Amino acid sequence: MKNHFSRSAALLFASLAALHSADAPRRASKPNILVIYADDLGYGDVHCYNLERGKIPTPNLDKLASQGMRFTDGHSSSGVCSPSRYTLLTGRYHWRSRLQTGIVGVFGAPLIAPERMTIGTLAKQHGYRTAAIGKWHLGWDWPITAEQRKHLQAPRKAGKDDEAAPTAEQLTTWRTVFSKPVANGPTTRGFDTYFGTDVPNWPPYCFIENDRTLGIPSTFLPPENFKNHLASTPGPALKGWRLEAILPALGARASDFITEVAKQPEPFLLYLPLTSPHTPLAVNAEWKDKSRLNTYADFVMETDAVVGRVLKALDQSGAVENTLVVFTSDNGCAPYIGVGDLEQLGHFPSGPLRGYKADAWEGGHRVPFMVRWPGQVKPGSTCAQLVHQADLLATFAEIFGATLPANAGEDSFSLLPLLKGSDQPVRQHAVSASISGVPALRSGPWKYVAAPGSGGWGKGGDQRQPIQLYELGKDIGETRNLAAEQPERVAQMKALLEKLITNGRSTPGAPQQNDVEVRRHPAKGPPAPKKKAKGSQ
Repeated sequence: MKNHFSRSAALLFASLAALHSADAPRRASKPNILVIYADDLGYGDVHCYNLERGKIPTPNLDKLASQGMRFTDGHSSSGVCSPSRYTLLTGRYHWRSRLQTGIVGVFGAPLIAPERMTIGTLAKQHGYRTAAIGKWHLGWDWPITAEQRKHLQAPRKAGKDDEAAPTAEQLTTWRTVFSKPVANGPTTRGFDTYFGTDVPNWPPYCFIENDRTLGIPSTFLPPENFKNHLASTPGPALKGWRLEAILPALGARASDFITEVAKQPEPFLLYLPLTSPHTPLAVNAEWKDKSRLNTYADFVMETDAVVGRVLKALDQSGAVENTLVVFTSDNGCAPYIGVGDLEQLGHFPSGPLRGYKADAWEGGHRVPFMVRWPGQVKPGSTCAQLVHQADLLATFAEIFGATLPANAGEDSFSLLPLLKGSDQPVRQHAVSASISGVPALRSGPWKYVAAPGSGGWGKGGDQRQPIQLYELGKDIGETRNLAAEQPERVAQMKALLEKLITNGRSTPGAPQQNDVEVRRHPAKGPPAPKKKAKGSQ
């Protein structure tokens, strides 16, 4: 009897152990997620995207592409920074928010509403440990009164042209403001931890960890930091602040995070929005003149090396086989970094595309977009289907086995079928906008631009034709405007755009409300950007 009980107990424990062990692979199969987001990296700046007209070596990004899937028709939501970040994180077009034009300003308020789902909050709901490391640029609730705000600005152009010391009143304000927590930043939008500089070419010139500045700024950033495409806005800085130290610090912190969390039982999601190759073009000594092109090209090479460092840390952590890696960029290359000189030397940052950063033309928002997921995504594969950075939220939800609520991911379509090898469209249309809010609507191979020109900084366009229509399958360089020849298609595209606006969503589901009345186009010509603002987008 005793032996029978012992055998029964042993069988019971063995069954329980088998059930536990059957659960283990299911838990382990939930992949870690690493999203690396470059800043101002053009479609043609990654060599594997631009074999004929690309002169910048990017061995780490090329290797990543060879290990996964490279999308050739991947888009950001905008030709500039903040709106693209909003859309990548929320799965919702930025123009449904208050940000109809431009970017979030210096010490600007939060753009993502507290209740809105992000890839971070979604992951946390499914047991993930989450972190954001890098450039946020989506606003905070800085503890600054209207009276204090004027003390955060440099007098005249101090710091840019003069070596001016802050006044006693300014120092008092800085100590007051920067000794307090900063509310409604990344740690309230789905991320357990945050480390970064918020906007590297704007004040405050210091790192921020979670909701606190690391140190209290006590000086203005010195004048030498505003030359040669470095910082753009004078303001409070830590004494001895070095712009060159920012990118390596982000790489080191991301590597350390991966090394640490790979030892933990829960999966992780790391959002790594790099500060490069955007200005400040603060290239470290070992990368100066490395490209033999210009400083921007050197910075692209340094960016590639930092990506390589982070991926090496992932390799060494033992978590690489169960980690989905996404790499993309927030918009195209900025034309003011010496694009003309680069083209003279044979490097075309937009590859075959027309336009650059800020434009509604393809060079403004068609960007490098690649995914590696060992055992799931075929190495060395290429996908020509239309995809959008809004699609990350729905993709992750499907991987988690989750259904998004009606008020989340309104413009997000899952990429999972494409990652699994399908070559059928997952979305029929997509919208990307210029800095002035001019929408570029894709419908299959057709593209409708509701303005006569780029809507941004790009020159050109027939001002006698208020709109543009291109067939990208035959004319990727957008050289032939077919609007006058195809009025019916233009009418269809215009009606589709209006439907996408009024429905509050582009995915199937219950109609949703936009946050504001969405601006319609065509409109009268967009205001020309101020030259001094170009480096700060």
